Amino acid sequence: MPEIVSVYAKSKDLTALSPIYERLLGAYIDDVEKYTTNDHLIQVVRHCIRVSLLEAGSRIKFQHFGQSNYKSREVGEAMRTLEKTFLLSLLYPTLGAVLPIFPDMKRSPRLQVLDTGMMNYFLGLRTDILGTEDLSSIHQGVILEHLVGQELLATQFNVLSRLDFWIREKAGSSAEVDYVYAFESKLIPIEVKAGKDGTLKSLHLFMDAAPHDMAIRFYAGELALTKATTPAGKSYRLLNLPYYLASQINQYLTWLASGAQPSS
Repeated sequence: MPEIVSVYAKSKDLTALSPIYERLLGAYIDDVEKYTTNDHLIQVVRHCIRVSLLEAGSRIKFQHFGQSNYKSREVGEAMRTLEKTFLLSLLYPTLGAVLPIFPDMKRSPRLQVLDTGMMNYFLGLRTDILGTEDLSSIHQGVILEHLVGQELLATQFNVLSRLDFWIREKAGSSAEVDYVYAFESKLIPIEVKAGKDGTLKSLHLFMDAAPHDMAIRFYAGELALTKATTPAGKSYRLLNLPYYLASQINQYLTWLASGAQPSS
């Protein structure tokens, strides 16, 4: 968003940005007719654009999306239309810890929109974000997780590449890892949070099932390579990265895969 950045750099006034955000949203909505000629689908797509900015970062259901009367089939078609325009991405869960990834399309996807700045504006979070030192404290950590996801998607050079997340659903023992990232022959788990190593319960479960010892955590702290151990006794290397390094994940994974070890 060069115009947003340019205007704020000159004015340092958040209120001056509102007309630009509104104009951008209006342009997205007006462009819907380029995506489909079906009058009913146009209305569904416009609804999905508006609601997606409020639901981004959350797992969603197509049926009655955004408190509407639209059916699952209608919303699903609209969402897939928007995916083709790259305005949003639907991230699906996978149950496996190895490649290839088989996303479970029958389960609820997580919604990722093109621009986290637009998301922040329509959620009314701009002033909160500018006044914090740790993004994980804003909107229950959803903004930080979404921002990291946006950066990870931007590293995908192949149109067939995708970003997914991992789940385990068992009675009394459900788990979810924020993202899984294909690197060389490995499926790397990625968590986005501020907690200590011992709070990474879902990550431990994934690593117990994984045939390697590499995991990533993005957080507000400093870069650190540490040793972690699951309750089942498996040791693995946890690379803790400041979240602003998400765009450099391939370089750091290359370093980790080369055999880098914790200093102590």
